[in-house]
Amino acid sequence: MAALADVVQLPTRSSIGSAPPVRTIGRTVSYANRRINSTFEALTSAANEGVRAASRRVTEEPAGATDDWGRDPVLVRNMMLFAQLRWAVSTGGDQHLPKRRGALVVVNSPRLSNSAVFTAFAISEAVDRPVRFVGRRKLAPLAAFDRRIGGLLNDPDEIAGALRASEIVVLEAATVSGLRSVGAIDHTVIGAALATSTRVFPAATTSSPVSRRARVEIGPATRPPRKRRGPLTELELADKVQADVHDLLTEMGELNTGTAFDWLPITGIGGR
Repeated sequence: MAALADVVQLPTRSSIGSAPPVRTIGRTVSYANRRINSTFEALTSAANEGVRAASRRVTEEPAGATDDWGRDPVLVRNMMLFAQLRWAVSTGGDQHLPKRRGALVVVNSPRLSNSAVFTAFAISEAVDRPVRFVGRRKLAPLAAFDRRIGGLLNDPDEIAGALRASEIVVLEAATVSGLRSVGAIDHTVIGAALATSTRVFPAATTSSPVSRRARVEIGPATRPPRKRRGPLTELELADKVQADVHDLLTEMGELNTGTAFDWLPITGIGGR
């Protein structure tokens, strides 16, 4: 009680009739406000520094942290663990993929989706190998982030280099709005697979809007309908892969696709 009287300066008998201690109370409140503002500024500064540090870890490359194409396995693992909070992904057909050689996996791409990243993460988990995807974005911060999670430029020469080095690469078909539709496939990337004698595998992704279920299904390697030596080979093979992906989607008809919010680029998981 004595301490409270010291701070607030309660009136005593000798001070009755004098002015109330408004000035003293005002100084105490002002001091408390300054302490609160100072603490808030310190917390805000620490939070901003934490965000900047996290951004530096994502966009910068510590020595030895990435592979020859800039993929950071620690960052990929953390993103996969984060994505598993929303999705329980099952992967089928991974036994079709080669154990050590390269492979090109072509997957459907619903609108507002990022199925290449989703499929790359799922296959990497299933086969315990680094898996890359085609479609690294061009804006500087996003490009650096995509590279760190396995993104390759949509450049046949870069893709051919990865396939020649026995890497698994995921390619999205063109984006479409239909639930069971498959867009056109970039025949120049198919040509990179042919030039490196790499097999091409169709894949389909689906997910449920009311549960954590999601699935990636990989089919057997697609064979060209006929043997050619000219440029028509890659065009015909692209059309055949498109048809095979459509067949996989038809077989997976028991799963409905998810909502657009489940296809946030930061996770790469889900479907619309």
